[in-house]
Amino acid sequence: MIVTVTAKIKMKPTQAQAEALLETISAYRKGCNLISSVVFTTRQLKQPSLHLITYNKLRSTIGLRSQMAQSVMKTVIARYKTNRSNGHDWTQVQFKQPEYDLVWNRDYSLTSGLFSVNTLQGRIKVPFERKAMEAYFDGSWMFGTAKVVRKHHKWFLHIPMSKEIAEPQLEEMTQIVGIDMGINFLATAYDTQGKTAFFPGRAIKRKRARYKQIRQQLQKKQTPSARRKLKQMGQRENRWMTDVDHQVSKALVSRYGANTLFVLEDLTGVRNATERVRLKDRYVPVSWAFHQLRKMVEYKAQLAGARVIAVDPRYTSQACPRCEHTRKANRDKKKHRFCCKKCGYRSNDDRVAAMNLLAKGKAYLGEGASIA
Repeated sequence: MIVTVTAKIKMKPTQAQAEALLETISAYRKGCNLISSVVFTTRQLKQPSLHLITYNKLRSTIGLRSQMAQSVMKTVIARYKTNRSNGHDWTQVQFKQPEYDLVWNRDYSLTSGLFSVNTLQGRIKVPFERKAMEAYFDGSWMFGTAKVVRKHHKWFLHIPMSKEIAEPQLEEMTQIVGIDMGINFLATAYDTQGKTAFFPGRAIKRKRARYKQIRQQLQKKQTPSARRKLKQMGQRENRWMTDVDHQVSKALVSRYGANTLFVLEDLTGVRNATERVRLKDRYVPVSWAFHQLRKMVEYKAQLAGARVIAVDPRYTSQACPRCEHTRKANRDKKKHRFCCKKCGYRSNDDRVAAMNLLAKGKAYLGEGASIA
């Protein structure tokens, strides 16, 4: 099994190195927009054909080095293919952000605390913050196509790293944990010992509501300054929410450890479902980072020697975990209470969902599972 994580490393270039990097990413962006205009017009997504049309322009007009010209084509082709696979209309892709895609051992390498990167002026070796990367230099990790990013006059390196690990077998699972993801509780976990762990989300919800309120005020102003603040605020909110999801996923995996089967809800299509609700109630569920939290739990669990499965979430909050009676009226959604209309069992509705997810995990392992 291959596990992939992305490290975000802060670079520490000198003034001269920063100027070389800035010149290079500016040329790279120009090259991307040049290729994008050709692809939009010709609808050509095969690199050999694009090479014949654009290579000389990239080298002579923009001044890209040979390997950079190839990387530019790959970057643009990948972006158009992603748009197509996501069902977007055929529109010309604009490259606005100062970024630079790098191929491992061609455009960049990491040695002795230095990041060696190809620029228009040749190779430069830039120091970087090595502390967070120590665990990835043991020889077991493979480095992928990285990206140099400039934000707020600071330089960062985003590197995807992959490692092959042994996937634990189902018969090795010593416990099952059902995890219900939500808004008032970011996650509610129920394990085979009958213990429940709640990860509160109301404070997160209130803070996001405040972000929304400020965003609406800025949108009404329609000034350049307001638009800049909107962009900055959106980036700040995304970074904060990503950090919250990292903390929750880390806490979940650390709490239960290796040989655990985590059972999560497959929330694919939840956006389409929530878009059918009233407009004033739509923002929170549509914009909530369920997918991000699930992906973080998945890769952290894999690294810890656990497994994750995603199951159908239908009726998990409406089915009684004791008598299996399923009815919409069992759940009071506003008060977050569950009361079975048949046997009278009462509990928190998110806890009930986690219990039902655990039951689905037991069914997944089979009747012969040794877990209680």
